[in-house]
Amino acid sequence: MKNDFIFTSESVTEGHPDKLCDLISDAIVDHFLQQNPFSSIIAECAVSTSIIFIAARFVSDVIADFPNIARQVINQIGYEQQSFNGKTCGIVTSLKEMPEDEYRYFDERTLSDEEIERIPVKNQVTVFGFACSQTPAFMPLPIWLAHRLSRKLTSARLQKILPYLEPDGKTQVGIEYRNRKPYRIHSLTVIASQKRADAPTLQKLEGDVREAVVESVFRDEPIQPDGRTRIFVNPDGPFVMGGPSVHSGLTGRKNAIDTYGEYARHSGAALSGKDPTRIDRVGAYAARYAAKNVVAAGLADECEVQLSYSIGMSRPVSIQVETFSTGKISDDEIARRVERHFDFRLASIIKQFNLRYMPSLVRGGFYKKLAAYGHVGRMDIGLPWELIDKVNLLKYT
Repeated sequence: MKNDFIFTSESVTEGHPDKLCDLISDAIVDHFLQQNPFSSIIAECAVSTSIIFIAARFVSDVIADFPNIARQVINQIGYEQQSFNGKTCGIVTSLKEMPEDEYRYFDERTLSDEEIERIPVKNQVTVFGFACSQTPAFMPLPIWLAHRLSRKLTSARLQKILPYLEPDGKTQVGIEYRNRKPYRIHSLTVIASQKRADAPTLQKLEGDVREAVVESVFRDEPIQPDGRTRIFVNPDGPFVMGGPSVHSGLTGRKNAIDTYGEYARHSGAALSGKDPTRIDRVGAYAARYAAKNVVAAGLADECEVQLSYSIGMSRPVSIQVETFSTGKISDDEIARRVERHFDFRLASIIKQFNLRYMPSLVRGGFYKKLAAYGHVGRMDIGLPWELIDKVNLLKYT
């Protein structure tokens, strides 16, 4: 395992076509659960010039206007291009109502431990949760900074600080590590799309983005760009319009951005577009919860929790912990403590995180807020899997 290396992660804004698809998919999930928290729904989207395709399978009595949900998301993001906007884009749907499932109506709030044990997972997956001590959010620094740059790029557009920007954008941050700790900012890249009518010169765009985005983000960061940091703004030239008019999008195609920026593993399964009975979504949240508490407890500087689930089983068939030689006690002992103090059964995860009811409790929907800028490591939303309430249990028992 290297101690000195350079690692780079990327983020994208909510107007990126892949993120647009994630947002629509999760807006659909929110709608179903707001109307009936016992709904089962899987929604996926694909988007290209002037068209959106929505495929959904569900078990619910909810009446949903899928095209209208998609148009609302497009309008909220701010797409007003002639070739792509919420009013004129075509929307094609493929909807299938699935047969009733005997486990659909379980109410985790009223179940005994024995009854929770009888609720199996319905899909097979290995999920990963990760945490480290590099940032206040216990996230790797490259993805943490890339998300901050993406969010600032979006806010500069919405607040009319850079009014000529379009919703689509990308950021990338490279960090130089020494002894596995962030040492300096190696490189930064910001790619911003501009409106065709009033696109500025590349020189003006670079100056504006450096001031309104890069300098703003790093004003309060402990590690600052230095004289050797390579900073690029639209290095391939003008990026006019962007969005679905330029490149297509698909739900679940930005898993690394949704999680740890490839600094740590992820399952490969899409997180967005799935109701909380899908273990490939909520299991990833539970694994993050455990890993974050391990690091917060001081048991390791880095921790990856791996959970493997098999169809028809309620518990993970395997729980593994890896601390990358940063553990203060053995990985086996940490794994034993994690297994003792965290309940990774599906119904228990749903119950502890209140996942059926969060869309009704959070204004504007809950799952849609996760679709851009990460499902983990968020400090702008009170996510239940970001709590560090089991630190003392892990430290002493």
